[in-house]
Amino acid sequence: MNLKLFDIKFDVVKNQLLENLQIEWHIARLDLIHPIVSGNKLFKLYYYVEDALAAKKNTLVTMGGAYSNHLAASAYFAHINGLKSIGLVRGEKAVHLSHTLKHCEAWGMQLKYFSREDYTKINVDNIDQFISFDTEHCFFIPEGGYGIAGTKGASHIIDAISFLNPDFITTAVGTGCTLSGLLYNKTSTAKIIAITVLKGFHNLEKNMNDLLGMQIQPYFEVFDDYHFGGYAKKNETLLQFMNTFYVENKIPTDFVYTGKMIYAIWDKINKGYFQKGSKIVSLHTGGLQGNLSLPNGTLVF
Repeated sequence: MNLKLFDIKFDVVKNQLLENLQIEWHIARLDLIHPIVSGNKLFKLYYYVEDALAAKKNTLVTMGGAYSNHLAASAYFAHINGLKSIGLVRGEKAVHLSHTLKHCEAWGMQLKYFSREDYTKINVDNIDQFISFDTEHCFFIPEGGYGIAGTKGASHIIDAISFLNPDFITTAVGTGCTLSGLLYNKTSTAKIIAITVLKGFHNLEKNMNDLLGMQIQPYFEVFDDYHFGGYAKKNETLLQFMNTFYVENKIPTDFVYTGKMIYAIWDKINKGYFQKGSKIVSLHTGGLQGNLSLPNGTLVF
């Protein structure tokens, strides 16, 4: 598998305002690359799994919350590569498991639950203190794939979209791994716009500088006021926007990541942030499985 060769579909958002402003808005449908390891997850996990196989490790260990797209993708990616998997879950075990965690178990992932306090203490250096398993054969993947391997994988997203010569590339940000990949592969002159889905996440610039080993401030901008209350939080305004956006463009979004990012860019277009004639490419990073946690009928797709 060559990450550089993915044929990504692009949808174009069309409406009267965009036409008046002569703004081209392309949605890079990373969510359509694979039915399960969708969006940015395939890119971020690819080199971790490659490294695990090369090191002859038979078990992937990683972390996430009850609705973590990363956990679900890791469980499936381990399964199809003949590996075992262990998921360290933030928070106590619920009476009724989320659809995400049910999927993880269906693909063979062992789930271990931790209090939020203990969860924050887990890292690659002390993992053996938290799992009763033969860690000699385990390969640890940080939460969200955040790290050099995840950055290297996510960097190939640029290879797939740079032919459009965008002025702006926009992405939702959780751990910052996809963002670091976009900045790592600066073959594009586009300005990167990061929309954070975490409330109070103000260290993103420092994290990127530390991970990439260079000052990158001029190359990206952060919109940190579109989190709708925090990670996986939502309200009627966001859900109604997602429904309207789907009806008008036939593009499904999720309420954790892409829905918030699309809402932010549309809001900024309306407020005149983007100059006339701008070309925007927004990454649809997948994660649609998270919508299964919503009551039936909440979304029209």
